[in-house]
Amino acid sequence: MKTFAYEARDRATNKIVKATVQADSESAAAHLLVQQGFVPLNIKLSSSENNILAKITGRISTKDKVVFTRQLATLIGAGLPLSQSLHTTLEQTQNKQLQSILQDITASVEGGKTLAQSFAKYPDIFDNVFISLIASGEVSGTLDKALNRVATQQEKDADTASRIRGALTYPVIVLVVIFAVMGFMLFTVVPQVQKLYESLHQKLPILTQIMVNAASFVEHFWWIVLIVVVVGGYFLVQYMHTDSGKKFADQFKLHAPFFGNMFRKMYMARFTRTGQTLLSTGVSMLDMMTITATAVNNSVIAASITRASEKVKGGKALSDALAPEDNITPLVPQMIRIGEQSGKIDEMMGKVAQVYEDELDEEIRTISTAIEPILMVVLAVVAGGMVGAILFPIYSLVNGIGAGGGS
Repeated sequence: MKTFAYEARDRATNKIVKATVQADSESAAAHLLVQQGFVPLNIKLSSSENNILAKITGRISTKDKVVFTRQLATLIGAGLPLSQSLHTTLEQTQNKQLQSILQDITASVEGGKTLAQSFAKYPDIFDNVFISLIASGEVSGTLDKALNRVATQQEKDADTASRIRGALTYPVIVLVVIFAVMGFMLFTVVPQVQKLYESLHQKLPILTQIMVNAASFVEHFWWIVLIVVVVGGYFLVQYMHTDSGKKFADQFKLHAPFFGNMFRKMYMARFTRTGQTLLSTGVSMLDMMTITATAVNNSVIAASITRASEKVKGGKALSDALAPEDNITPLVPQMIRIGEQSGKIDEMMGKVAQVYEDELDEEIRTISTAIEPILMVVLAVVAGGMVGAILFPIYSLVNGIGAGGGS
């Protein structure tokens, strides 16, 4: 969607209003304004729409959404009307992009749409879990509680993802250092060794010769390397956007060395935490399964949840439907079975989520501690191997010259 700046007259108050609206085209923006009770006077594409810097700096972070959601929940809980609460949160919002969206949502609500319907116009910003919880809160009259649950859910998801990224950051940095060391050796030190051998009319050792050939190829045919990297990267990105590519990536995450178990626990925590939040606000079991299948953000886990959902639709208990699925850890159906017997499935799902979140914290700490010495050994082996490949021939050459001089 594009952002349009508009000037319009409010039919109800006859006042001139200036704001922005999200729409696919100028005509769609005009139609939307008419539906909301405005008479469009001037509509134009927002100047920030084509500003790349503005798009980057105007990115809506999870923190922005959490702050807005909690503010809205507090105001509604205090008894303020929804429209007034939206106007107040709009005034307190610092993010320009979010301000623009909230202006449109406020106008949509004042035009007769529900809050959930208004949020649903921005699926890239507000996901299915967000919309479903808001819709459930509006129907049950507990919108403030639903908003607080949404904020809590967002915070937990963001915190878990942040910890996972933190655990992956160190290995990535070490790999970058390894490649930097290799590049430095290949393009600065190895050529000097080659010149030394050539000046003495000596033959390079095989390992050093391989390094010289590699450096020479990259130096003279860098454009081929660049083309291969760019084309390969392009096709890899395209493949990862296909269903088979996503399935491969998601399957790899679940079985990756060191990190596979960590990812599995993250997905189980996400599934059960989202399920608890949805069920506690009155969302039906089948709707909960459909929404969580999307919310876990892993096609392999989603397929397992979808298969279980079909079994639930056929009359099976949720615990029995989940138990045969290989990608669902045994603790999940076991705890849900207890919840089914006590009539507190949402509470049991919340406890499972807490267990996995705690285990995930511990696993991340363990992996972070264990992977550091392993990566340092790898770095030492790579750097030491390259240094050896350079120093050994020099040492042999010096010994050879010394032996020749002694004879």
